[in-house]
Amino acid sequence: MPIDYDQARALLEAAFVQSEAALLQRNEPVVAPQVREAVQAVFASKTQAYREVLLGCVVARMQDKSINIRQPYADQGPHAFSGRSLDERVINPFLRDRRIPCSKGPYLSVFRRSVQFADSTRSGLRDQKGYDAFLTLLARIESMQEDSSVRDLLTCVLYRFAELRESASIPLSRLQRISLDQYDTLISGLLATPSGGRFPVLLAVATFNAIKESFSLDWQVSWQGINVSDAASGAGGDITISSGSRTLMAAEVTERTVDRSRMVATFDTKIAPTGIEDYLFLVRPYATESEARQQASRYFAQGHDVNFLDIKEWMVMVLATIGVKGRAFFGKALVELLASPEVPSVLKVAWNEQIATLTAG
Repeated sequence: MPIDYDQARALLEAAFVQSEAALLQRNEPVVAPQVREAVQAVFASKTQAYREVLLGCVVARMQDKSINIRQPYADQGPHAFSGRSLDERVINPFLRDRRIPCSKGPYLSVFRRSVQFADSTRSGLRDQKGYDAFLTLLARIESMQEDSSVRDLLTCVLYRFAELRESASIPLSRLQRISLDQYDTLISGLLATPSGGRFPVLLAVATFNAIKESFSLDWQVSWQGINVSDAASGAGGDITISSGSRTLMAAEVTERTVDRSRMVATFDTKIAPTGIEDYLFLVRPYATESEARQQASRYFAQGHDVNFLDIKEWMVMVLATIGVKGRAFFGKALVELLASPEVPSVLKVAWNEQIATLTAG
């Protein structure tokens, strides 16, 4: 049966975005226990072609329910499909573009010519346990009548591919000398990338470090993990700028709207207990309610400067101010932060894509 390869690639791209977002939140897709165990067994197999063939079969099924996913050679029957063409035109390019470890050659090469995915094929394979799990999933796919069920399985499989990439080394593209307009584009692209709040924090930390290096300040720029509670760690915010034992300022980097109740909670739990005089909210445009600003004005009267800045405008202004040498400090600091093992691979791939787009233009 014919497959629309462009549509198949678009399907993978859209589903993988969801799987990446789920992985960032450690929100594993919900599927039946038998399905989850079989997927885990396929991905645990040393025969990596099994997982790639599985992905191809899921995509083929989503394209056309009449396709016989057990017949990956077009001449095997009226409902067969070309697994090799699907691999060469969609599956393998997708995995390579997403920097996911994959086979260098056709994934069907581990099977004999004109193979059909059935029990009779089992005896000639090295990893029969992994193949059994693969067959379990094919039978499950064949029994699925609802498109949503197949889509859930696709999300589950892509989640495992995203997990697989986390164990791989992702070389980072280096930031060459670029113009302020290009910095504006780069920062906008990174802030628009779903990252669970990581990109905004990393960008802000790199900016503070660039200021420090540019003006030879005796700052200590400390920050904490994305999901670490400020109260639990004793920190006044996501980022703390200090000189010796004195806290100069603290910054909270947030993608959520700051309303009055959040402003009061931040003051009561972070600003007042630690005596912070200068507190910054680095936010996205329109992410601050007027009542929160009014409340901040009341705290100003009590000796606490609480201010709100659009994170992108602040960064671009800083980069313009610190000059070419300062921007080099910023690029170096940001790449070092991204290179940390704690930074998910999905963000490293997103960074590489942003740089590739920037330099291509």
